[in-house]
Amino acid sequence: MNSETLWLIVGFAGQGFFSLRFLVQWLHSERQQRSVIPISFWYFSIAGTLTLLTYAIHRADPVFIVGQLTGLFIYLRNLHLINKSEVNNAESRTTSLATKIVSAIRHSLSAIRQSLPTAHFPLFIIHYSLFILLLFLLARPFLPIDETRYLAVAWEMWERGDWLVPHLNGQVYPDKPPLLFWLINAGWALFGVNDWWPHLLPGLFSLGSLLLTIQLARSLWPQLPNLPHSATLILFSSLLWSVFTSLLMFDLLLTCFVLLGMIALVRAWRTPGWKTWGLLGIAIGFGILTKGPVILLHLLPVAFLARWWQDTPPPRHWYLGVLTSVFIGALLALTWAIPAGIMGGAEYREAIFWGQTAHRLVHSFAHQHPFWWYLPLLPILLFPWSLWPPLWRGWRNLPQILNDPGIRFGLTWLLPVFIALSLISGKQAHYLLPLFPAFALLSAYLLWHMPENEKTYRWDNVPPAIFIMLSGLFLLLIPHFQTRLPPFLQPGITELPPWPGIILWLLGGLLILTESKTRFGQLLLLSTVTLCATLLFSFSLLKVTGVAYNIQGISDAISTRQQHGATLAHLGDYHGQYQFLGRLQPLPVVDEYHLCPWLVQHPDSQLIIYFTSEDKGLMNTVDYVQPYRSGYVGIVPGPVMNSVCGKVVP
Repeated sequence: MNSETLWLIVGFAGQGFFSLRFLVQWLHSERQQRSVIPISFWYFSIAGTLTLLTYAIHRADPVFIVGQLTGLFIYLRNLHLINKSEVNNAESRTTSLATKIVSAIRHSLSAIRQSLPTAHFPLFIIHYSLFILLLFLLARPFLPIDETRYLAVAWEMWERGDWLVPHLNGQVYPDKPPLLFWLINAGWALFGVNDWWPHLLPGLFSLGSLLLTIQLARSLWPQLPNLPHSATLILFSSLLWSVFTSLLMFDLLLTCFVLLGMIALVRAWRTPGWKTWGLLGIAIGFGILTKGPVILLHLLPVAFLARWWQDTPPPRHWYLGVLTSVFIGALLALTWAIPAGIMGGAEYREAIFWGQTAHRLVHSFAHQHPFWWYLPLLPILLFPWSLWPPLWRGWRNLPQILNDPGIRFGLTWLLPVFIALSLISGKQAHYLLPLFPAFALLSAYLLWHMPENEKTYRWDNVPPAIFIMLSGLFLLLIPHFQTRLPPFLQPGITELPPWPGIILWLLGGLLILTESKTRFGQLLLLSTVTLCATLLFSFSLLKVTGVAYNIQGISDAISTRQQHGATLAHLGDYHGQYQFLGRLQPLPVVDEYHLCPWLVQHPDSQLIIYFTSEDKGLMNTVDYVQPYRSGYVGIVPGPVMNSVCGKVVP
């Protein structure tokens, strides 16, 4: 099943919701022998509109989008009027139109909450957000180099039938443990080899993390039943989290096991028992199988600093339980690592047991940055909450509530790990993802702990609204600077429509004009608008950069040549970016020093090379060429390269 088929299913599902609303209305009318419109009619209408709105955004059809947005407003307005009659006109008629819209949304969520068990209420918000985000991004290409590399490892695992030792382009791949590759292959075993399952996996990891965050919030603060709702809104709508919900990486899966380990530690504190230590050991073991021993960096500070965050002395045998859990986790990981080390050889064995971890801690070979590198990124990664004044006021009150064990637990989780990650030489923004639940939990508690009578200000939403509007202005203006952009971006700029920038302006205006009298209403409004803005901006970036980052064309060209028996080689470092997309066999890799001997031995071969727009000679001799990141990639006949083999540097 390809992505276009999935999008057709989404479109027909939206039409199905619209058809069901009339069926429900007809059945209610027949039952009462008069024409009536039940409240479920409006809920089916909203479900159909949201589904078709997703489909319209994928189709980039502004007429369709405006029509669905208009319908959504009408359905919410009707729900608001129903609520208004039920509460005897409790709301003032002088409130702004934007306030009425937000009130209608709040009533819709409240009605759903009343019809479901309390534990299931956050699932509505999570399902809605994941549905919009995942289906929109399902059709995007896998991005080089990381996503395509991990898919290449999973593809070679599938081709070789070797689930023990990962390989990349015919060579053992010691950089990552195998759990993510196992999960990809498990989906392929169930559904066949496809593109949509790897696209879906990150969303499942994100959903699992959100559910575990809810459980952890209830364990820490059982007296605050509404706090988990706020924590999930803060977590999912944070910019870094929402973006990585669609990217095939290891960090969201690692976050699931970090959260599972934190839940086990809280349970061990509340109700000590060996089952909880076993749960912690399972979390450690699967965390190691996900991304190596880094899970210990997240869990052990909380475990060994228990005397500080617990309001009572640690249970008897606490530290023995922690060590037992580490032993269980290590044992679980070693059930894979020992046979894999034997089968993979001495070099692979040294890498998985020592080399990778030691090098990343001391001498990062890929992502070396100074210790302060994360600090200037935090305002962007934590958007919109980094620009939201109510959260500033909440964190300002932190010293007054340090006696709360849950607060101390969150700080023990957040601060030592952030400092350690800052001191480690290898740094990437997504390394911080396992800390985001701690930030969300602390922020949610600080917001709920603020006095109810503390005044909320209309301008609270202005800072994030201005940022969103500036993003819209950027999208509107960037096509006018096409000639000043790098050549690889210029083709995509011409395809960028103006309506995403206009809608971002409207979303920013909605934030400024809308006023909510409750903090949860503020959270819901800001998180929803932020998610919509993230979708629109992501869509626009894909339009601009899609030509340079969609490598399906070159992958298909290589695959066609392999199927016809041609000999191809890759000039320079190869990260496996074409392997899965083209369903390729391993490619020989040739460096500049061995290029001429290779061409002598394979005079009819073809080379995959990279060059810039300044290399006019190569541009005119390639059999196939397309934009690739900041330059071009092409397939060049061997005889052409033979004349210049000593001059070309990849």
